[in-house]
Amino acid sequence: MDYAEYFTNRPTDEITRDLIGRPLTFNNGTEKLGGYIVEAEAYIGKLDRAAHSYGGRRSPSNEGLYRTGGTIYIYAQRQYFFFDVACQEENEPQGVLIRAIDPAWGIDTMVKNRNGKSGVLLTNGPAKMMQAFGIHDKNWNLHFLSDSPFIIDLDDNHKRIAQEIIADKRVGINQSDPVWANKKLRFYVAGNPYVSDMKKRDCTYSKGWA
Repeated sequence: MDYAEYFTNRPTDEITRDLIGRPLTFNNGTEKLGGYIVEAEAYIGKLDRAAHSYGGRRSPSNEGLYRTGGTIYIYAQRQYFFFDVACQEENEPQGVLIRAIDPAWGIDTMVKNRNGKSGVLLTNGPAKMMQAFGIHDKNWNLHFLSDSPFIIDLDDNHKRIAQEIIADKRVGINQSDPVWANKKLRFYVAGNPYVSDMKKRDCTYSKGWA
C-alpha cells in the first residue's frame, strides 16, 4: 500500500490508531534516526475546533493540511516544531500529529541532538521528537512523504503490536469547547514510558508491547 492510499482510504481517527506501532524514521544524511510510533492525535478538519483548519481556515502556514493525504505538515510554536501528516483527499484538511516514538535507531545521535537528554525524555513529546531528529525548521513542510527523508513503514511485518491501545482526549486542547476538547482522538500504547505525560506508576516492564 502506498502513502496516498493509506492516508485517504478510511476515517482519520482509524488511520491514526493504525499508525501506533509503525516505525517512523528520519534520514539526516548520515544515518537513520527514529523509533516506533507510540502516541498520535487525529484532527478532523473544518468541523474540529482544535484543528488548524477549523471553519475552513486556510493560509500559507497550514497549507499542508489541504494537500493530498501523505503530505507532510510541519508547523512551529515559538522555537518548537511539530510533525503532522495530512489525511484524506486534497482540500479536505484533516491530519494526524505524531506525538511520541519509542526510540530504536540512531539513539546516540538523537541524545546528542537533545543536548544529552536520554531515557524517556528523549522523545516523549512531539517537539522533543523533532529535536531528537535534529529538525529546527520547516524545510520538509509540503513535501510528500515519499519525496522526503521521513519514512513511515507501512509493512505490517515491521509493525510492533501493542498489548492495548488507549483512546483518550487530546493534549492541550482549549476547554472552551468541551465537546471537541474531550473527543477521544489521541491514541497511545498503554504502559509505554515514551507516551507524553505517562506516569511512572502506569509504565510496564514490556513497555506495552506484546
